[in-house]
Amino acid sequence: MYYANVSQHSPHPSRVIDVTGNGKVMATPSYVQLQIEVQTRGKNVQEAQQENAVIMNRVIQALLDLHIPRENIQTAVYTISPLYDYEDGKQIFKGYEVTNGITVKVTDMNQIGVIIDTAVENGANRISSIQFNIDNADAYYQQALSLALHNAQMKAKTIAETMHLPLQPQPIEIVEELERAPVLYRSMAMADSNISTPIEQGQIAVNATVRVKFQY
Repeated sequence: MYYANVSQHSPHPSRVIDVTGNGKVMATPSYVQLQIEVQTRGKNVQEAQQENAVIMNRVIQALLDLHIPRENIQTAVYTISPLYDYEDGKQIFKGYEVTNGITVKVTDMNQIGVIIDTAVENGANRISSIQFNIDNADAYYQQALSLALHNAQMKAKTIAETMHLPLQPQPIEIVEELERAPVLYRSMAMADSNISTPIEQGQIAVNATVRVKFQY
């Protein structure tokens, strides 16, 4: 975003107050994306792949039984990696590791712990990420942007009043500092399957920053 309206007849174009305004709005997550993975090992690729496929199919079916829509389940990663050990400085081949990961979109926050526990009970052995997101993030950002502009105006006003400067009320330049979309990210270790996994959603901070120039 850029706004400029500099008068060409200004006698002192270099007399500028340059401030940075910040705005923040807190939002409750609308949904969460889990990455659930199954890792298997075998002496040969086919062995590891077969075991992995059986377990992942069982995990997916268990999620479907929890009424997770199939369109909310998507393959995110599939890798096959050789495994080595080192003995007496020599590299010894040990087999293969197969990793199959799916992302699961969950809109019911109360269901997150149950989904994790169910996946683990059915053979998943890694939850690689939990990402909390919000719908209509742009609406929250617009609020934060308005707060950032107001914050910049207040800063400029304070500086001008302190220095007894005749501040012009309209800015001559506004530059929006773009930030990444807000995501609350967590990674976790596997929990004891006998204990319900507690997941707290918290809130997401949506931030906006602007650089604003005022003339005096």
